[in-house]
Amino acid sequence: MPVMLHDVGLAVAGLAVLVVGGEALVRGASGLALLARIAPAVVGLTVVAAGTSMPELVVSVRAALAGSPGIAVGNIVGSNIFNIAAILGLTALLRPLRILGNTVRFEWPVMFGATVLLMVMTGDRRLGRGEGFVLLTLLVAFVGYAVWIARRNLAPVERDEFASVQTASFGSRGGMALLLNGLAVVVGAALLAAGAALLVDGATGLARDLGVAETVIGLTIVAAGTSMPELVTSVVAARRGKDDIAVTNIVGSNIFNILAIGGGTAAICPIDVPREIVARDDWWLLGATLLLFPLMRSGMRVNRAEGLVLLLAFATYTALLIAGARTT
Repeated sequence: MPVMLHDVGLAVAGLAVLVVGGEALVRGASGLALLARIAPAVVGLTVVAAGTSMPELVVSVRAALAGSPGIAVGNIVGSNIFNIAAILGLTALLRPLRILGNTVRFEWPVMFGATVLLMVMTGDRRLGRGEGFVLLTLLVAFVGYAVWIARRNLAPVERDEFASVQTASFGSRGGMALLLNGLAVVVGAALLAAGAALLVDGATGLARDLGVAETVIGLTIVAAGTSMPELVTSVVAARRGKDDIAVTNIVGSNIFNILAIGGGTAAICPIDVPREIVARDDWWLLGATLLLFPLMRSGMRVNRAEGLVLLLAFATYTALLIAGARTT
């Protein structure tokens, strides 16, 4: 009982740290977007997505080096499923989300392509070092192109937002505004990583006490735990009316999870991919990715009913995963 209470305490503390970190990251990223004359959606797609993906990177690299491929790969695949079906579904259920055209034309296709590429690379049940470097190279190209295209194609509404740069920069101007916003992003990302670590340690301890298989832990508890930064950030962004950050944070995080986390982990330590992930969970990820496209295209928003559809899909996946674990 004392051990279980300790694990519960870690999980609760992690959630509290995540809330504070999410607020700081969204405020800082929004301010940086205006100061740099870059659309907030691109900051959500790059800076915020990278920051909220740090827990996945730490967990996957540590798991790969420790010889736990089920956690290393399950964390990536499970996090992406959780991001689309659970986080975006819940956020849309709380508040319908407006979808920008570039998300449909550019960002979703990149996420879809990265998902298919991951399935192809892991089809032989191994993600090698060479494949890892290929993924990292694609990440650099993606970020560079996203920033370049955003600087060329500012929407009128985004130009108008730049007029309010002072209020988006903690009431400061010039170098001080840049410093404060940059500090908010750094502190927010650090708090998200620390909070996720506490949450994952507590949740994993509880799961192992119950004798749950490693791959299932990676796909569920660890994946959900490391995705808490994305959940908190998207909910906070939606509450503050930053739909662009709320949505692109999810899309960008999924891209980063595959290209940066998968690529970086494999480049450091090649991964043997568990059979069940290739045969089952990769296909669920592909299905969730495909489902998202028509939901975003319908009226260029994800409404509450569509959010409920995503949540039901996630509940179905989780129920089948748990039922399968009990029979093995």
